[in-house]
Amino acid sequence: MRTPAPLPAATGLMAPATRLSERVASQLSDEIRSGRIAPGGRLPTEAALATAYGVSRTVVREAVTRLKSQGLVTSRQGSGVFVVDVACVPLSFDARSAQSLQAVVQMVEVRRGLEAEVAALAAQRRSEADLQGIRQAMQALDEAVRDGGDGAEQDVAYHRAIALAAQNPFLISTLDYLRQFLRGVTRVTRANEARRRDFARQVHAEHEAIAQAIEAGDAARARRAATRHMDNAIARIQQADPAFWQQEGDRLASALTAAAGSGPAA
Repeated sequence: MRTPAPLPAATGLMAPATRLSERVASQLSDEIRSGRIAPGGRLPTEAALATAYGVSRTVVREAVTRLKSQGLVTSRQGSGVFVVDVACVPLSFDARSAQSLQAVVQMVEVRRGLEAEVAALAAQRRSEADLQGIRQAMQALDEAVRDGGDGAEQDVAYHRAIALAAQNPFLISTLDYLRQFLRGVTRVTRANEARRRDFARQVHAEHEAIAQAIEAGDAARARRAATRHMDNAIARIQQADPAFWQQEGDRLASALTAAAGSGPAA
């Protein structure tokens, strides 16, 4: 195991010890999944890990508990903590990952109704300038992906270009109000899709289908294409590797889970 850099003190609303333990667990998970700590290998002692990461032994203990819940390590009484063969670890989410997944799916469900109606109206009302704006947004998205990005911001811009074509200021206002969540959920879905070429190809084809229906002025086809795009987005996020949630998903979905947990004011 390589010597990690000490973790900086955590800030924010979450208790620092909890935050640090998650980060230690994440780094140890990376060491295990990359093979730098081999299957069957013993983890360093609590004291050694605490020194290596610059944290307390309590933080290390909590991190190891998290790894156990993920099925990555197991304790052997009197011998220490050992790495489980990752190839044999079942695909499972911990509670927090499940919450993040649910929040993303629910937000895409909200988008599905809005995006379908927006696409249908855009097909009925679009101008030549609107069509040009949609195509430019698609080009910017393709370029961002070719340059190695996930295209999240460009994806949001593409859907907003369609909303502008719908020429309904109340829909625009609603989408702008939801933008903080739409941007968040798009970051999650795009990050997942960027990990698989087949997902990226599907998304491009779905965007093209929506644009072609709008260009053809076919409202029914545009509505179906937009609905299918959102349904497939849900399917793709449900197919995400659990490692995605452990490495990126939880962090990217944090704003959504926080909003879902706050509920309406009493």
